[in-house]
Amino acid sequence: MEHNNEDKHSTLQEIMSLRIDKINTFMEKGVNPYPYEFKVSQKALEVTDRYDEFENQTVSVAGRIMSIRIMGKASFAHIMDMSGKIQIYLSQKDLGDAVYDIFKHLDIGDFIGISGIVMKTRTGEVTVKAESMTLLSKNIRPLPIVKEKDGVLHDAFTDKELRYRKRYLDLIVNPEVRDVFIHRANIMKWTREFFDNRGYLEVETPALQPVYGGASARPFVTRYNALDTDFYLRIADELYLKRLIIGGFEKVYEIAKNFRNEGMDRTHNPEFTAIEFYEAYVDYEYMMDMVENYFRTIAEKSGKRHMTYHGHDLDFSKPFARKTMFDLFQEYLDVDIRQFDIDRLKELCKERHIEFDPKWNYGQFIDEIFSEVVEPHLINPTFVIDYPKAVSPLAKSKRNGDEQIVERFELYICGYEYANAFSELNDPVDQRERLENQAKLRELGDLEAQVVDEDFLQALEYGMPPTGGVGIGLDRLVMLMTGQVSIKDVILFPAMRPEK
Repeated sequence: MEHNNEDKHSTLQEIMSLRIDKINTFMEKGVNPYPYEFKVSQKALEVTDRYDEFENQTVSVAGRIMSIRIMGKASFAHIMDMSGKIQIYLSQKDLGDAVYDIFKHLDIGDFIGISGIVMKTRTGEVTVKAESMTLLSKNIRPLPIVKEKDGVLHDAFTDKELRYRKRYLDLIVNPEVRDVFIHRANIMKWTREFFDNRGYLEVETPALQPVYGGASARPFVTRYNALDTDFYLRIADELYLKRLIIGGFEKVYEIAKNFRNEGMDRTHNPEFTAIEFYEAYVDYEYMMDMVENYFRTIAEKSGKRHMTYHGHDLDFSKPFARKTMFDLFQEYLDVDIRQFDIDRLKELCKERHIEFDPKWNYGQFIDEIFSEVVEPHLINPTFVIDYPKAVSPLAKSKRNGDEQIVERFELYICGYEYANAFSELNDPVDQRERLENQAKLRELGDLEAQVVDEDFLQALEYGMPPTGGVGIGLDRLVMLMTGQVSIKDVILFPAMRPEK
């Protein structure tokens, strides 16, 4: 194999230098190693899947060389395009001495274009017998792959952190990763179809905001030089979407990038994708039905109406469970937590070995205890409804007259939250009071408490109709539908600590 003289060079720099020498040699022979185009007639998968149609026909395919077997005056190679791989047969007789000599000096990772006849080898593999070959891009840096045998990659790109940092290599060497992101793109398409078909208007709201809000999270801060003012990357688009409801749009949604200055783990990335949608004249009960329908639709289109995730069997064809937060506390703690003050909540944390900060407020204790004690049990799709007002400053009070409870739900599957929704608070006096209470919590050290947005409050004073609103984490939904266990596996370029 002509290009195996690289094996004698132990360093990356030596291999790269050798490949640059090849480029110079090609150019001296009048071969452009980086031409401008190549006319592709078929993708690899088209030819292999529809062999009967293409047998003995001339096709033009192009892709990256993934394997080479040089056997004197004839050779085999596999090239890979976006659809998959196809075998190429090249011979000195068909290509001529000059072109075949170029091929013998190519490397795994190079791009080539092939025009030739579709046939099958004696082993039955669909193959393009090359009548012409064009070098399309000469690779300088070797791919992180040693060899391929019987269709199996050996010594492939397996280091998780390196795969995330160099996703382009991950996609080359581990082509099954592509399927995850193709599925992700389909979920985005199906999501738009779902809401468009129900009369929702897709809108866009600012990612840079003078006042951040709509969620409890720490923001990223940037400087807007032209205005000499600090701005914030949005943590949510809720307050802007409500402004649109106030303005007369009755059904709106946005698929948005949100940014939260928080830690990273299997289900959190500081930059993430969510959909929020709002509809006038409906409440959280209506939105529960909407969310259940949406998840069932995505599951059906994904072929996952019945599925296994994290070792749990899930059935999206069944009605989703609906349980109040306090009933769940009663079920898994055997106490009526509504009767607990902060001191008793601290005692409960100690009894359950739940770490806590003594400076936490009531809402933070409730959140943490629920997360530790209840969430792991919420395996099948479950709507947790009716939350304490202390943790839900943007939701309406429960209509049964209990002022300490609000009409809110969160959807949990396999112990993780997937959706958050309210009967949206539209009383401007009540909303101002709650946001001002949040501001007091910030003064006491709760950096995730919400801020007072005067412009939003003024908009609310003009009047907002009864409204239901929902936010859904789309990255987690993609994880669920593709069977991935880390959010980094469904984000093409996840946040990573800078390399030293």
